[in-house]
Amino acid sequence: MKPYLAAAVCMTSTPDIDHNLAQAEELIELAVNQGAKLIGLPENFSFLGKNEEKIAQADNIASKSEKFLIRMAQRFQVTILGGGFPTPLVEDKSKVHNTAVLVAPNGLELARYQKVHLFDVNVPDGNKYDESSTVMAGNTFPSVCDVGDLGKLGLSICYDVRFPEVFRHLSQEGAEVIFIPAAFTAYTGKDHWQVLLQARAIENTAYIIAPAQTGNHYARRCSHGHAMIIDPWGCILNSTGSQIGIALAEINPQRLQQVRIQMPSLRHRVFN
Repeated sequence: MKPYLAAAVCMTSTPDIDHNLAQAEELIELAVNQGAKLIGLPENFSFLGKNEEKIAQADNIASKSEKFLIRMAQRFQVTILGGGFPTPLVEDKSKVHNTAVLVAPNGLELARYQKVHLFDVNVPDGNKYDESSTVMAGNTFPSVCDVGDLGKLGLSICYDVRFPEVFRHLSQEGAEVIFIPAAFTAYTGKDHWQVLLQARAIENTAYIIAPAQTGNHYARRCSHGHAMIIDPWGCILNSTGSQIGIALAEINPQRLQQVRIQMPSLRHRVFN
């Protein structure tokens, strides 16, 4: 692992796939022009619309999303995480997986993770979310992928951030940098998003790259934004706030080693 720049993208996706991918491409290019070698796109980057539209267009969304990630990685010679998009089920056309895919500069897939924890919540602002009505949960822990100079990268998606056992698994598997791409609701985000990200960074002494959705997507669906990168001590290195843009910061192995020496909590664990 060597020092490098990473970018967490903050965007406002809508039900318009082509519009979303054009927006994502602009932000990827912005990140590349500023030197980023690792770029994370948020959950639902290619489509954020009504459930019935998602199911009806699942094949098209999945195909366009995967081709887009490959094309962007190859064009800009960077490693890219597509932080979550619907991928169809063979056995049940009424549901999809919420899938994150990590793609190398040569266009080859490095890792794939199907979201395990589904957001079935009645938020106090009056919005009801029922992700499991159209999404089939994955059934395995996310993987850690050794990407050479970029380090050991762990994957997760959005609501997973509230389940620390996921991130303890990733740290046990050697994760040095953990992606938490999200479409965090505006209501819960203002109170919980930042503190949860910092907790996951601190307790696992790992860098956190957290791409995010922001603003109004359709009807009353609004996201909190604040894509950010956090260091292993829990310090926020950069944040987009609520604006569309990128959070750019250095991932530094010396800083990682320093924190893990100063605070060796992973080695002090008693219970497995």
